[in-house]
Amino acid sequence: MNVKKRELILEGLCCANCAAKIENKSKNISGVSSANIDFVSKKLTLEIENENEIIRILEEAKSIVKKIEPDVKIIDTSIKDINAEADEEDNSSKKIKFAGLAVGVILYIVTFFLADSSNVKVIFSIAAYLLIGAEVLIKSFKNIIRGEVFDENFLMSIASIGALAIKQYPEGIAVMLFYQIGETFQDMAVDRSRRSITKLMDIKPEFANLQVKDDFMKVHPEDVNIGDIILIKPGEKVPLDGTIIKGASMVDTSDLTGESLPREVNVGSTVLGGFINENGVLTVKVTKGFGESAVSKILELVQNASSKKAQTENFITKFARYYTPIVTLSAVLLAVVPTLVIPGTHFSQWLYRALVFLVVSCPCALVISIPLGFFGGIGGASRKGILIKGSNYLEALYNVKTVVFDKTGTLTKGVFTVTEVNSRNNITEDELLEYAALAESYSNHPIAKSILKAYEDKNGKLETVHNNDIPACKMRAKCQNIMPNSINLKKSNNSSIDKISKAIFKPCKYKSNTDHDTLNYSELAGYGIKAIIKGKNILAGNAKLMKNENIAYEDVNTIGTIIHIAIDNIYAGYIVISDELKNDSASTIKALKNLGMKKTVMLTGDASRVAAEIGNKLGIDEVYSELLPNEKVEKFEMLYSMKTPKEKILYVGDGVNDAPVLARADVGVAMGGLGSDAAIEASDVVIMTDEPSKLVTAIKVARKTQYIVWQNIIFALGIKVVILALGALGFANMWEAVFGDVGVALIAVLNSMRALNVRKL
Repeated sequence: MNVKKRELILEGLCCANCAAKIENKSKNISGVSSANIDFVSKKLTLEIENENEIIRILEEAKSIVKKIEPDVKIIDTSIKDINAEADEEDNSSKKIKFAGLAVGVILYIVTFFLADSSNVKVIFSIAAYLLIGAEVLIKSFKNIIRGEVFDENFLMSIASIGALAIKQYPEGIAVMLFYQIGETFQDMAVDRSRRSITKLMDIKPEFANLQVKDDFMKVHPEDVNIGDIILIKPGEKVPLDGTIIKGASMVDTSDLTGESLPREVNVGSTVLGGFINENGVLTVKVTKGFGESAVSKILELVQNASSKKAQTENFITKFARYYTPIVTLSAVLLAVVPTLVIPGTHFSQWLYRALVFLVVSCPCALVISIPLGFFGGIGGASRKGILIKGSNYLEALYNVKTVVFDKTGTLTKGVFTVTEVNSRNNITEDELLEYAALAESYSNHPIAKSILKAYEDKNGKLETVHNNDIPACKMRAKCQNIMPNSINLKKSNNSSIDKISKAIFKPCKYKSNTDHDTLNYSELAGYGIKAIIKGKNILAGNAKLMKNENIAYEDVNTIGTIIHIAIDNIYAGYIVISDELKNDSASTIKALKNLGMKKTVMLTGDASRVAAEIGNKLGIDEVYSELLPNEKVEKFEMLYSMKTPKEKILYVGDGVNDAPVLARADVGVAMGGLGSDAAIEASDVVIMTDEPSKLVTAIKVARKTQYIVWQNIIFALGIKVVILALGALGFANMWEAVFGDVGVALIAVLNSMRALNVRKL
C-alpha cells in the first residue's frame, strides 16, 4: 500500500490538551492510517491510504481542528499558503488583548479602595472581570456550543463565575487574571522551547555557488546535481556533500557532529552539507543530491522524531482524556452531596470548595511538559552528533541493560594495514601480494582496500584492473547496489530477517568475455573470494575458506586478520592485516559498566584468537567470533531471548551486514560517518562522529530526560492531589488552585527545557 503523508501546520495552537483531542479525532477519519500531532512544531501529520481521498480527508481534518480550536490558522504545507498578513493580524489581536488586560487590572486594583457594600465596587468588579476574562468566556461559550465542554476555558469560566455568584469578587477576578498571566508565561516558555529546539536544527544551507561555464551562480541547493562543481567561500555553509578538488581549509562540524574543534580538510577530503567553512576557499565536486545529503537526512530524522511517541506520552494523553471529566464530576458531587447529608452546612461553602476542584483539574502541566521533555532530549542529543529517531527510542535507551557491538568500524577504526606478507611453495612475496590485490580489487571491504593499497604503495596503481572501459571492471558499482528495499522493515520477525540476510549476502558473480586479468569473480560473504586470474584459480580468504576447499593451510598464531591465498588449489601463503582500536573504545566499555550495564558483547567474523585478544583488551564480557552474517543474527536472537521483558538490548554496527541485527534490536545504533546507508536506515539511533563513547552520552541523555519527565509527572500530580485534598477540606482557596493549574504547568515547562542542555550530564 502506497501511503501518502500530508502535513498541516496549526498556527496559534497553544493548548496541549486540545492538541491531544485533535490527534485522537483525526485518527478516526475514514482512510487515515495514522495521525500524529507534534505540539512543539504545531504540525499535524496524516498518513492517507488512498491518494484519491486526500482532499476529503484534509477537509475533515481541518473541520476537526476548527471545531476544537476555532482561532487556529491552518496552513497546508503542500500549498504553502503562509503569508505576512496572518502574522500582522495575530500581532494586532495580541495588542488588543493586552490593552484589555491592562484596563481590567487597573479597575481590579481600584475595587480594593471601594467599600464592600458599594454598588460601584460591584460594577467595577464585573467590568474588570469581563475585560480580563472576555477571551476565556467567549472560547468557553463557543466550545460548549460545539459540544467540547471539558477544557480549561470551561473550567476557569465556571470557577470564576461561581466565585462571583457567591460574592467572592476579588477571588473570582483573581482566578481569571492569574489564569491569563499564567497562560501568557506558559506560552512564552513553550515558544522559547520551540525556538531553542528549532535553533538546534538551523543547519539547512540556503544557497550554493554553482559553477556555470567559467562563472559561479548562486542557486538553491536542491537545484544542484551530482557531479556539479560548487564553490564554498570562507564563512559559508557547505550546501551539499562532496569531495574537495581544489583548496584547503578548516571546517566547523559542530552543527552535525557536536565536535567543538575545527577539522582540517584538503584535496580529496569529503565535506558534508551543514559544515561551516572557516578560512580557505574550497572547490567541491558534489557526490550526493540535496535530498540524500547528510544535512537533509538529519533534518528529516529530527523533524519526524516526534511521530514516534514514548509509552509515557501515550499514557499521559489517555490519562488526560479521563482525568478532567472525573475531577469535574467529583466537583459536582462535592458541591451537592455534603449539603444534603451534613446538617447545618451552607451550599455556598461547598460550592466554593467545588470551584477549587475545577480550577486545579486541568491536566495541561502534564500534556505540555512531557512531549517538550522528550523533544528537548532529542534536540540536546542532536547537538552532540547523536540522532535519535523518536522519543520511544529515547525511552528505550533508558532501559538498556545489554549492549552488543560489531567490531570492525565500530570498536576499531576500520582502517586496515598490511603488516606481513608471507609466501610459500615457490611463490615470491611480490607475486603473492599481486595475486591477492587482483583478487580483492573488486571488493569494497576495508580489508580488500588495505591489500590493494599495500600493492599500489609498492608497485604503483593496478591499471589493468581498474579500467572503467572494461565491462568487468564496472562490477564494483553493481556490488554497491545489492541492498534490497525489504531492509526498511522494522523489527521484522525471524524468518523475514533470514530472507533479508540471504538477499544481502548472496554471492555476486560477474562474467566477461573481454580479454582481462580477472574473470569469474565470486565474493563469498564470511569466507573470502574466488577468482580466475591470469588463467589461475585463486582463493583469498579466511581459514574457513581453506577448509571448505580442502586446502592444506598454515595455522598462523599472530594478532591480526589473516588472509590465506591458494593458487590452483596449492597453498601460496598468507597476509597479515591489522586494524587499530578506536581511542575511546576501552573507556566506552568501562563507562557502560559504570552505568550499570549487565553485559557487553562483541559479535565478529574474525578468527577466535584475534577476537579474544581484542575482547580482553577492551574488557568485553562475552565475545563470539568467526560468525557468518546469518550467524550474527542467530547469536543475537540467543542473546535477545535471555533478557527480561522490561530490559532492552542494544546493538551497535556500521556495515551492510549489520542491518538485519540493527533492525531486530530493541535499539539499533549505527555509526553514521563510516556506516552504510542500509545500516543508518535500519537503525534507531545514528552516531554521526563514529565515536563509541557517544553511546554513553546517548544513554545519559535518555536517563536525564526520563528523570525530568518523571519529575514533572510526580510534581504536577502531587501538587494537584494535595490542593484537591486541601480544597475538599476547606483549607485551600482559589489562589492555591490557580497555582496548582497554571503555576505548576509553567514550572513543569521550564523544567522540561533542562533536557536541551546535555553539557551537564
